[in-house]
Order: sequence, then C-alpha cells, then structure tokens
Amino acid sequence: MMRSGIRLLTLLLLQCFLYTAPVQAFEFQEVVDRARVLAGGKYEPPPEVPGFLKDLGYQDYQAIRFNPEASLWREGGSRFQVMMVPPGNFHTHTVQLNEIDASGVRPIPFDKSAFSFPNSELAKRIPANLGHAGFKLTYPLGEGTEQNQFLVFAGASYFRGVAEGNRFGLSARGIAINTGLPSGEEFPSFVEFWLERPGAGSDQMSVFGLLGGPSVSGAYRFDIQPGPTTRIDVTAELFFRTTVQQPGIAPLTSMFYYGENTRRPVGEWRPQVHDSDGLLIHDQGTGEWLWRPLVNPSRLSLSYLQVNRLGGFGLIQRDTAFHEFEDAEARYELRPSVWISPQQGWSEGEVVLVEIPTNSETNDNIVAFWQPGEGSSAGAHHQFAYTLSIGGRDVADQPLGRTVKTFVGDGDRIGGGDAENAYRIIVDFAGGPLDSLKPDAAVISNLTEGSGSSGVEIISHYVEFIEAGNKWRLSTLVRPGKGENPVLRGQLLLDDEPLTEVWTYPSSEAARAAQN
Repeated sequence: MMRSGIRLLTLLLLQCFLYTAPVQAFEFQEVVDRARVLAGGKYEPPPEVPGFLKDLGYQDYQAIRFNPEASLWREGGSRFQVMMVPPGNFHTHTVQLNEIDASGVRPIPFDKSAFSFPNSELAKRIPANLGHAGFKLTYPLGEGTEQNQFLVFAGASYFRGVAEGNRFGLSARGIAINTGLPSGEEFPSFVEFWLERPGAGSDQMSVFGLLGGPSVSGAYRFDIQPGPTTRIDVTAELFFRTTVQQPGIAPLTSMFYYGENTRRPVGEWRPQVHDSDGLLIHDQGTGEWLWRPLVNPSRLSLSYLQVNRLGGFGLIQRDTAFHEFEDAEARYELRPSVWISPQQGWSEGEVVLVEIPTNSETNDNIVAFWQPGEGSSAGAHHQFAYTLSIGGRDVADQPLGRTVKTFVGDGDRIGGGDAENAYRIIVDFAGGPLDSLKPDAAVISNLTEGSGSSGVEIISHYVEFIEAGNKWRLSTLVRPGKGENPVLRGQLLLDDEPLTEVWTYPSSEAARAAQN
C-alpha cells in the first residue's frame, strides 16, 4: 500500500513537471512598456562609475582587455559571440545586460576575471560587481571560422558596425537631441539591453534596448544580419517627456578633417583624412539623388535639406584607394559607408547635416539625421522603423553616375580661368550610364544656384570627357556675391535626361578653399 502510494505520488509529480507551462517568450512590448513608464516619471540619470575609472587616460583604458575565451555563447554552436566592454574613460556609467534563451531571461553578471588590466594597482581597485559599459558582437565575416568584431554598442546611444572588409569608422545612434543648436545637445543613453541567443548556425540575431534621457525615453529592437553588407532592421518607439526643438531620427556621426575639396592643414603630409567624404540623399518624390561633399567649416554649419518623400540618406566613404590617404595605420580607405532606408513612420521632414569645425582627426565633427516635420512636443509618442545598411561605397545602390572628386582653386590662375576674384570648381563624375557613353556623346552640364537668389555669379561651365581617368568633368567658374551662403547645384544630362546625381556645394566653402 505504501509502495503504491509512493509510485502514485511520483507519477503525479512527473506529470506536473511534464505539463508545466512553457517559459513565456520575451516580447518587444515589454521594453515599450518600460520606456513609457520612464517617460511618465522624473528623469533619473544612471549612476556613475568610480572616479578613478572616469579619470583613466585613453591609453590606460584601451589597455583593459576582455579575454575572448570568456565570450558569451562561445560554447554551443552559435556563430555569434558576445564580448563585454569595461567602464572607464568616457564610458562613465554601466548598462544592465541580459540574456534571452529558451529558459527565459537572466542578467549577464560582471566577471572581473574575464578582463586583464594594465597593472595590478588598477586591477585590485576594480569592484567585483562593477558592471559593463556595453558589448561587442563577433561573427565569422570571412569564409573561415575566425570570429570578427562587427558591431559595438557602447557609450550613450552610440553603436558602430562594419561589414566584411571594413574597419570601424563612423557611428550610428539611437537618437540625436538638439544637435548643433545654441541650447546645447542632449545625449540620451541606452541603460539596459536584452540579447536574444540565436540558434546554432543562424546568421541573424536580435538585440533589444531601453533608452533613457532628460527629454525622451525609447524602446529599440535591432534585428541584425552581418555579412558583405551588414543589415540592421531597427524598430523604435519614442516617448517624449518634454518638447524637443530638433529631434534627430536615425542619426549618423562621422569625422571629416580634410579632403581633396578643402585645404590641407599646415604640416600634414597625408593627402586626405576622413571617415566619410559625403552625404547622399534619395528623394523618392522627385526621383533625385543628391550628393553633398563634406567640409570642415570655419564655424558651425547646419544645412537643412528638404525632400518630398525620403527614399534614404547616408554618410558615404567614396574614396576607397590607399593612395588617396597614404595612412598605413588608420586605413581610412577601409572605413564603412552607412545607408538609412525608411520603412514605417516616416512622414514629411528634412535631412539635417551638422558640420563642426575641428583641428584634429580624433573629433567626430559630422552628424546627419532625419528631422520629422511634425516635431516632438511633450507627451508625444512616435514609432519608426528603418533599415541600416553598412558596407562599401555602393551600399545605397545609387544607379546614376556618381561624384568621385571635387576640386576648388582660384579663378585667375593658369589652368583655372582668367576671371579676377572668381574661383574654379572641378567636379568629376563616373559610373552608372556614363560608363556606356562614347567620348563624343552630347553630354551637357546644368549648373544653378540652389537658392535661386543672386548670391553667386556663374561665369561659365562646361563638361568634357577625361580619357585618362575614364570620367566626365564638370568645370565651373563662379564669382561670390552678396547673398547669404548660396548653394551651387550641378548635374550632367543627355537629351534632358539625368546621367548623374545632383552635386551640391555651399559656395562660401568653395571660396574659402580657393583663398587658402
């Protein structure tokens, strides 16, 4: 009797175990709900790390190394692995990291033994429960099995990615708040992440992020697929605590120190130094593709570029040959280009380009983002979805001829023209339909002042085929006027049909380059 009773109890316990309700899957809505709650309360900044870590110099911080052998998911067949980023230097607060798998959600603990430190004095001061500043995702980008770092989330709302053959360069952000405005910029931060463990052999994974800031909170989902082009599908829901004058959606941050279109700083021997050399915009409403070469301005510059219906925008590195930089360490020719493709929630608005003066290549001085036309008042709730593509210079799949070089010089020099107080601008185009043209094709140049005012005098312009470079050259001679920073627009046509994107350039920057 006793034995049968024990057997019956065992059977009942076994049935309870077998029929226990399955673990509920983690849903993006949980992050959305938390972001909504954050926006409804008083903003609380994340706690800062100890002062000795904030005071670490750049070299000492870089000397803190994570051991790849301690990477998350190293065992188990996943092609994705996770390396942890330590706090310190400009990473002044920690973020909560969580892992999602079939058994549920659990925190990823800080493991001091997973790091090596530059000296024992620093090592002994590191708290055992310090926490992480972010994380790096690795994946075998090439044909072998070697793990390559391809995506890093660390610092405010920044994340940086590469595709196969790239080196890290420009960054993306969750959001930009009042960038370039006199009121000062606000930097919201990701405060918590959830990393969903991919299946064995999978080439895709998902990351969820919770963002907090004085003016806005947000929930983000990143569906990530690395490769020859690394693709990130971003879904974001934003809740505004206060009114924001200039919200920036899908912001990109880069560096432009100097290029062939600007003067070379005194003492610099390298031909160019930049992570990106232009902003590309596609207006689906007009079908126009617009290329704006970047500059390092003499003073802060904000350009507002209106479009009828945004097809995409991005910061592009078109200079991809070593001889264009000659920097064997930085390898600027390998820096990635990034293209933003709107999916849902994008209405009327404009692309904003912020260019900040810099005297060093260590400063990111270029920001580009989408500013919605409806703005963002206190209590507003916005939903956006877009695809972020990271790769080579053709990542945008622009079908027309592209601008490959912009040169500026005096208009009264030999080979430059004979007009006093004027300047010569040379724009070289190649690719697209230009490649199939005969050298004597009846290509014409169209050059206008974008503002339609009398801010600049266009003295002459013409186009010619340059056989040595297999490219078409637009040569212009212009004289500055009294207008307020007029913008030049140039394009090549055949039978009134566009052969190239529209090249656009602020005439004040052309004049400054010519005078130096």
